[in-house]
Amino acid sequence: MAIRRLIAGSLALAFGACAQGAGQELPDTMSGGWMLYPPMSAEAFTALCPPVGWNRDGLIAAKAAKFEIADDAKRQAFAKSITACLASPDPELRDGIAYEALTHMLRAKQLSDETKRALLADLTARLDAPAGAGFEQPFAALALSEVARADRVEAFLSEDELVKLLVDGQHWFINVSDYRGFDEREGWRHGVAHGADLLMQLSLNPRIDAEGLQVIVSAIGVQVAPKGHAYVFGESERLARPVLFAASRGALDSAKWSEWLMAMTKAPEGVAPQGAEWLAWRHNVTAFLQTLYVNVKLGGDVADDVMLPGLEAALKAMP
Repeated sequence: MAIRRLIAGSLALAFGACAQGAGQELPDTMSGGWMLYPPMSAEAFTALCPPVGWNRDGLIAAKAAKFEIADDAKRQAFAKSITACLASPDPELRDGIAYEALTHMLRAKQLSDETKRALLADLTARLDAPAGAGFEQPFAALALSEVARADRVEAFLSEDELVKLLVDGQHWFINVSDYRGFDEREGWRHGVAHGADLLMQLSLNPRIDAEGLQVIVSAIGVQVAPKGHAYVFGESERLARPVLFAASRGALDSAKWSEWLMAMTKAPEGVAPQGAEWLAWRHNVTAFLQTLYVNVKLGGDVADDVMLPGLEAALKAMP
């Protein structure tokens, strides 16, 4: 698929501006004026969880039964309604039931194309939901990664729909500014990792071409080292995955990879060396570069070796 010039002209971030501007707001041109799906009303985000016709015990029983719902109509309706629980403050309902149910049904190919498109519209709209307690957006992104995976395995999206998913996913991802990961009582938020999972599935999609892969790589660069925050919940590993797959698929040549990676080794302007912000920056960039290096060096995919010269130079350049 030839990804539209819309991406190259309106979406691609400069490769040199890697990791210094996480959370920045980009112009409305990022959307390119695309409105394939209507915006959801505020009421749509206050749908009941558990959904109508279900209670908590019923959902727990459905999980115990591995979310196998024999009646097709009830299964499709359940999949569409369980998305409301992605916003639940209860980690069992949010992560253990809503996300796991959608993952199971999508991977088992139990949902119709109409239902998958309904999920795409619902979850994409949830990326723009009010931040609230910080659960809905990250888990919408994680569930979207499963929708993207379903299209990768067996395409059901049109070219326009796939491009819009890439546009919406990367736009949300680069503007993530809530870096909370795991809480003993509240469970996961993990927006950066979940957004990276969505970009990873898109990076694996054979219908995403080199221009689309470059958009993904650029977006990852924005979140490698958010100012003042040190990752501690495995974010660097999740950020590395889409980059590795993009490299394997020929997103950039060796010189461009070297340019992109070397840009990360420059500390943000105005950050005092050895201060807390500087140490957080160094921790994040080093973790990201080392993760890439270990995977390229020890992995069995020779296609991503194109990154090796740039990785070695960048690691040597790190203070």
